[in-house]
Amino acid sequence: MRRVWVAATAAVLMAAVFAGTVPAEEPPAEKSFDQTDGVLARARAVEDIEFQIMVQRATQAAIYYMPAAGMVDFVKGIRRDLGGDLNDVAYLNAPLGSDDGFLTANDVTAYCWSSLSSEQGPIVVEVPPATDKVSYFGSILNAWAQPIEDVGPAGKDEGKGGKYLLLPPGYDGEKSKSDLEKEGYFVYQTDTYEYGFSFRPRLYNDATDKDAGDYAQRVKIYYLSEADNPPPTRHLDVTEKSYNCLPYYNYTFFQDINDVVQNNPIRRQDKAMVSLLKDLGIEKGKPFEPTERQKRAMHEGLLLAYASMQNYFVTPGKCMEPLWKDASGKPKSQWLFWLFAPGQPEAGFTHETETEVLVDDRAAKYFYVTYLPRYLGGGTFYLTGLFDSEGEKLDGTSTYKLNVPKDTPAKDFWSVIVYSMETKNFVRNAMRVGLSSRNADTMQANQDGSYDVYFGPEAPEGKESNWIPTGEDFFLLFRLYGPDGKDWHKSWMLGDLEKVK
Repeated sequence: MRRVWVAATAAVLMAAVFAGTVPAEEPPAEKSFDQTDGVLARARAVEDIEFQIMVQRATQAAIYYMPAAGMVDFVKGIRRDLGGDLNDVAYLNAPLGSDDGFLTANDVTAYCWSSLSSEQGPIVVEVPPATDKVSYFGSILNAWAQPIEDVGPAGKDEGKGGKYLLLPPGYDGEKSKSDLEKEGYFVYQTDTYEYGFSFRPRLYNDATDKDAGDYAQRVKIYYLSEADNPPPTRHLDVTEKSYNCLPYYNYTFFQDINDVVQNNPIRRQDKAMVSLLKDLGIEKGKPFEPTERQKRAMHEGLLLAYASMQNYFVTPGKCMEPLWKDASGKPKSQWLFWLFAPGQPEAGFTHETETEVLVDDRAAKYFYVTYLPRYLGGGTFYLTGLFDSEGEKLDGTSTYKLNVPKDTPAKDFWSVIVYSMETKNFVRNAMRVGLSSRNADTMQANQDGSYDVYFGPEAPEGKESNWIPTGEDFFLLFRLYGPDGKDWHKSWMLGDLEKVK
């Protein structure tokens, strides 16, 4: 009797709540208590349930941890290729080349980078003041590649140099954050122990890449406890060495994930995913010794994760969209620019909102990008080339021509670089990976001052100086360094790649 009364009361209340908001005639019920669609029988027919779940776990883990895994590979590269370790500074006296492994790095600037840890206490990154020859732009990031702060003239120190102090999770030192700020530090409370940075030099007054390398040796890293008398920072000259920080889509990817879990606190927003990692043999405080079955599941799951991110990458409207469109929204050009989730540039690319972690959007960016800045500025602009003038994907067997106009709106210089579609790195062992207006003294110019740049497995006869080799499926990044104002794209448009043969 009580059940009938409760049901009737509930029906009355629901009718009152929704009065005037639903059609007069209620739609028929789509299910009833007894309509189960035979789920028990169907479930009994599922084979190897545990393995299928492991594959699902592996796919989602790879997507979720994509930015963090990339940060681990920086540390591994420093240790494996350079004989260095955490808190060392790697630098170049010349740009990167095809024997180096970096996600969509450029081949025109001599980078400076480091991986560091505050597990032993607060740590300082001291950035030198800009000179009349060199300054830096770049960012310091946490273990999830989330920007903490930008440096240099466009960053917190405004080109005056500064001491960036990273407080470890749970910091409870004698000096408060405000006390430390009064001492001249830029202070940041962080939620991971591990960090990284990659600084790119801007050169002035005929400065050279060697000047950039000398400037990098003025970067200092030390613990706050050593601030009164900092020990010398170890600087690693990478110019004559090959360095590889690429993520690889095999078992090592999950070794990277395990390193993230073991070497950093578990953040509140990551707890659910950490729980799922147990099915893959990854558990905080325990050795990572997966079974062959777990490894096989990782292999299958990782393939699906890669395929998903690759689909994001090549599908306009997902992580990129056409820059130039007509009044109806139809693309006027095949060149694409990067899409960011609403509010993310303003939020400093946290890839979080009040209600969610933007898992797919975050992974899609770090699938092909090394770092993102804390604040978007006007220092560079990137155009991505995936298709030729006919809308066909670029392939390594064809030859293409790109006309770069004389009036390209780049106050510093323009650059176009070929990247492997598979690795998102330079084409391996290519004799040249890009060309730029800095190569004007060796390239052939057209009578109108423009340049025809060629891409293909072999150089067109007589065009060797204007040719960038491919030999595999590829994409392009066309960079404008110092774009001329915010509206440069309203009065200028880069032409599409034309297939030559």
